[in-house]
Amino acid sequence: MTKTPAPAPNPPSPQWRGSLFDAMAVLRNQTDPRFEILLTQGSMSVEIYAPQKQDHQTPHRQDELYIIQSGSGIFSRDGQRSPCRAGDVLFVPAGMDHRFEAFTDDFVTWVIFWGPDGGETP
Repeated sequence: MTKTPAPAPNPPSPQWRGSLFDAMAVLRNQTDPRFEILLTQGSMSVEIYAPQKQDHQTPHRQDELYIIQSGSGIFSRDGQRSPCRAGDVLFVPAGMDHRFEAFTDDFVTWVIFWGPDGGETP
């Protein structure tokens, strides 16, 4: 009798690819802060961030982009407040105070950090 070989395990994700679905599965089991790193390369990092109830962020050392995946809320950036929703792209220079406020329960955003500590020179 010939044995059927066991199926090969799923290969690890390549370093150039991340999965929103895998990241969200990890986030479901996390408490605050709820973020998961999807990719890194050099100074660049791509993350998923899904805060619950409050956003306790402090200024970051690198420039960053937020790309809102789902939900809506208010984005506070250096004392200015503005509505944000799925599909919006928001830029925050390194060192600037910012956070999400009054966001919906389904709020999820991509976060992309890059560049040197202190941000890029304009």
